[in-house]
Amino acid sequence: MSLRHRVPVSTIMTKKIITLNSNDELETAERLFKENNIRHIPVVEGERIKGMLSLTDLLRISFADGAYEEDSDVETIVYNMFTISQVMAKNLKSISSDTTIKEVAEILAHNEFHALPVVDEEKLVGIVTTTDLIKYLLEQY
Repeated sequence: MSLRHRVPVSTIMTKKIITLNSNDELETAERLFKENNIRHIPVVEGERIKGMLSLTDLLRISFADGAYEEDSDVETIVYNMFTISQVMAKNLKSISSDTTIKEVAEILAHNEFHALPVVDEEKLVGIVTTTDLIKYLLEQY
């Protein structure tokens, strides 16, 4: 298998980005995760990224197991105790749209996180996840 070494991340990243801002409710975040079947949502202020909220972060505060049961009263109470700013990851590593897929793979392989914001000139232009990477690799076979 020979991967094309210089392929930029812009070819596999998600460009239609669903975002939140720090004033949004955690319930809104949960709804976006469910409706769009996604696991990471960038938190923005205008076009600038401020943080990344992951479904895992949300499940962690909503007592994990109960999160997807019908009893939503518990979550509502818990969600009202926290703000998006408190729950989101703040120390983000970002990449630019011309970063190669190989470099992205190396970054994701050596870190705990599963998504990277793609930022050009301080503007959020995309998001790339481990899922995007796996799909790309599978297409190479």
